[in-house]
Amino acid sequence: MVGSVKSWVQGLFHDLMGFADYGVTEERYRRLRKNMVILGVLGSMLPLLLMAMVNYHQYQKALAAEVMQPLRVLVNKTKHSFELFLAERASAVNFIASAYSFQELADEHTLNRIFRVMKTEFGGFVDLGLIDAAGVQVGYAGPYQLKGKDYADQTWFHEVQVRGTYVSDVFLGYRRFPHFVIAVAHLTDDGRVWYLRATIDTEKFNNLIASMGLEPLTDAFVLNRSWVLQTPSKFYGKVLDVCALNYPPVSYEPNVIETWDQAGNEIFMAYTFFVSPEFVLVVVKPSGELMKTWVTLKSELFILFVASVVVIFLVVFKLTDLMVKRIAESDRKREEAFHGMEYTNKLASIGRLAAGVAHEINNPLAIINEKGGLMKDLIEFSPTFPERDKFMGLAESILQSVERCRTITHRLLGFARRMDVQIEVLDLNELMHEVLGFLEKEALHRNIEIRLLLDEHLPRIASDRGQLQQVFLNIVNNAFQAMNDGGKLTITSWDHDVETVGVIIEDNGVGMSEETLHHIFEPFFTTKKEQGTGLGLSITYGIVKKLGGDIQVQSKEGAGTTFTVYIPKQSKQVVGG
Repeated sequence: MVGSVKSWVQGLFHDLMGFADYGVTEERYRRLRKNMVILGVLGSMLPLLLMAMVNYHQYQKALAAEVMQPLRVLVNKTKHSFELFLAERASAVNFIASAYSFQELADEHTLNRIFRVMKTEFGGFVDLGLIDAAGVQVGYAGPYQLKGKDYADQTWFHEVQVRGTYVSDVFLGYRRFPHFVIAVAHLTDDGRVWYLRATIDTEKFNNLIASMGLEPLTDAFVLNRSWVLQTPSKFYGKVLDVCALNYPPVSYEPNVIETWDQAGNEIFMAYTFFVSPEFVLVVVKPSGELMKTWVTLKSELFILFVASVVVIFLVVFKLTDLMVKRIAESDRKREEAFHGMEYTNKLASIGRLAAGVAHEINNPLAIINEKGGLMKDLIEFSPTFPERDKFMGLAESILQSVERCRTITHRLLGFARRMDVQIEVLDLNELMHEVLGFLEKEALHRNIEIRLLLDEHLPRIASDRGQLQQVFLNIVNNAFQAMNDGGKLTITSWDHDVETVGVIIEDNGVGMSEETLHHIFEPFFTTKKEQGTGLGLSITYGIVKKLGGDIQVQSKEGAGTTFTVYIPKQSKQVVGG
């Protein structure tokens, strides 16, 4: 993914800089327009999208806080009501145990009178029982025949023995309706222990929940630590059913979490844990009911976002279209200037070649002049001079020198005589020999070893001789400049595939850095300071691309440079010089 994005950015950069295609083509500008529109829209939309996301989450967070805070307050108030209710009942039972003796409470009339007062003053009491130290109920006031019942094996009896005061979970028991028990232990002055146990109807719990004033879709209920319902729920079960909601983190302070119920509905669950008894008060409210305002805002934000995107796209498209048109016009002017520079560079190359050729021609001309003058003198002063064979040898030398001069001149003219492209069938190996012929004196003078590994069966190609001469002359000339005296240059040719042939030019010169490699084909980039124009390899790259080929370069500082040129067997484009 990262690689594809990087390639796209590099492609856009090349399009913008003009290196992707030296020709002014509509395809290039269509691609450039598309990339610039994408880049402009993304660059404009990303801040907008980021701002919308931040506002979305901030508003959602603020709205959720406004929703959660009332739930926390409601749960906290109801918890205090439950705690107050339980504390009052526990205090009443504890007061009776402290105010009356065992003998008084064991009296049936006294116990019934106390029970009637408790029902009248506090409400919710179902019965009241006096239990001795062995767990036997010795006194009972209530609607059931439970006097004499043995509670020694009951859990609540063991709990009250340990804790002194015990509030049970809701259970059915002998009474077959939901209730819970408050039991207190009393220690007499003489060290005897007895217990007073009151049964309380859970209807009071239901009344406390009803007083919360809940909305129709809001549910509230009490559970124990085993997640068993202690009061009925509208949506999650009856008393003593196991609640299907997920068990929340323990918190003795009111807490609100967003979760899902068993039907997959998103809900707000407000809850708090009791210290004693070990109850949990839970209030459940559907989030959809609370988030109606948020849904409306989301719709408005979405409409605003879409409208902004449309406006951004239209503005970016118009500006991009205008910019691309100006770039196209600039490219046309640049290409005209580029052809002028290419022509100038070719003339400069010819000038450098002429200096070498002049040196080659001087010696044959001197021989012609010397031998010709000698022959003239001999003929003038000795018309019958018998050294005819010698004169014939001298004449042969003159002819050989003239032929050599003619060959050199022919090479020069073959390179410089035309500025327009002329496609012809040529032998690439022969062309390489021609190019090296221009530089053989420099190679000899600097003791540079040239190793040719040319494919003898290399197919002939249809291309432009002059253009290719300039390409390879530029590359070889750069290789000579990069090598010290005594260097080594290797040139390899081979049949690359069905459509192309390849040439590798490898030197053992100073090499190039990674930074230089990145800019090597850019116009006016040079490492030769005042000695170079920075156009040679740029023009070379352009010529190869125009002929339908490709050029690659590998280099390492201190280890030399390798140029690989791929030339099509049939030129794909006819261009001007």
